[in-house]
Amino acid sequence: MDDNDYLREMEGKSAHDPYSKSAVVAGPLIVGAGPSGLAAAACLKERGVPSLVVERSSCIASLWQLKTYDRLKLHLPKQFCELPLMSFPPDFPTYPDKQQFVSYLQAYAARFEIRPVFNQAVISAEYDEKLQMWRVRTEAAEYVCRWLIVATGENAEAVLPGIEGLGEFGGSVVHTSGYKSGAVYEGKRVLVVGCGNSGMEVCLDLCNHNARPSLVVRDTVHILPREMMGRSTFGLSMWLLKWLPMRLVDRFLLVSSWLVLGDTARYGLDRPQVGPLELKSLSGKTPVLDVGTLDKIKSGDIKICPGIQRLWYKSAEFVDGRVENYDAIILATGYKSNVPCWLKKSEMFCEKDGLPKRPFPNCWKGECGLYAVGFTKRGLLGASIDAKNIAADIASSWKQTISLPKYSSNFMQKHL
Repeated sequence: MDDNDYLREMEGKSAHDPYSKSAVVAGPLIVGAGPSGLAAAACLKERGVPSLVVERSSCIASLWQLKTYDRLKLHLPKQFCELPLMSFPPDFPTYPDKQQFVSYLQAYAARFEIRPVFNQAVISAEYDEKLQMWRVRTEAAEYVCRWLIVATGENAEAVLPGIEGLGEFGGSVVHTSGYKSGAVYEGKRVLVVGCGNSGMEVCLDLCNHNARPSLVVRDTVHILPREMMGRSTFGLSMWLLKWLPMRLVDRFLLVSSWLVLGDTARYGLDRPQVGPLELKSLSGKTPVLDVGTLDKIKSGDIKICPGIQRLWYKSAEFVDGRVENYDAIILATGYKSNVPCWLKKSEMFCEKDGLPKRPFPNCWKGECGLYAVGFTKRGLLGASIDAKNIAADIASSWKQTISLPKYSSNFMQKHL
């Protein structure tokens, strides 16, 4: 049996019979059909390497399609958010909205003939020393593969904070993953917990629907205008970093922000001691790109509150002793990786936060054919870099590896 016959047999078994006892994947198995997983599959296909994508939900980009609010747009210009090998349509705006981005991803999957196996939540993945392959188990099947690409990302599970009295609140409590529009909150007093980009945008959306939002700000935060000098703040920063050290670019951003936005500390939004780019580099914390929320804060339409001491029935007690009444709470407290829940005995990922132990740009490759895409804390641009690196690395040894006797179909049938 030559390589092509072998590939056809293995691909047919894995793609068309996913509920068999053990489905052998001819190339890499990719866990997650979000932008990162799609990018990895496309880059592999371009190099002639087949792959199989498994996805726990019923659609690609499930976070974007099922768990984002209606007014969401890309925070960065489209040229920094496109996936490898395919640009956004030229008629798309600079900042595509949620539906436009989803349509782009659907067109991307169609162009590269990426057909994920849906409703396949991974329960466990473990390296089999005897086979020298990965065994990946879902509720319905087991997949066996030489290469495993983790594309579940940094936003797999909602972070729910432990706030004292949360169970006693009595009003509506929802994470932003379940928030769609401020329309259902019209006329209500809403407490938004979390002052990142999502928390800020949700507050603006609530204002636009005649709700009365308050924003909990526990930590310092960098707020930058989305655009400076007629260019996107992000794009301008990337250009300046080609010529200037990060500390000087940070100083430029802070001075420019002060000129455009004023002193945010006057409104309860203190800035960190470290500049926005340095803070992003050190901790992964993203600055807020203002799209109009700050004006609502300045006008008093959005109230700024300190940390919550505890909740009571339809009210919140803050660390400064104030007590305010609220009808609803929205938790804009972010997401986390779920890799430690299912990936067993891996040296690549940290057990505590589920992120690769090695920092960017060396976070994409692990042990025994294990890879990670989309864990860079650098958004879609970082995921694209990962996808290209992974595809090049696997392609360099793929044909030679699958031609070895131990990866033959006879060997697999005997040992699985």
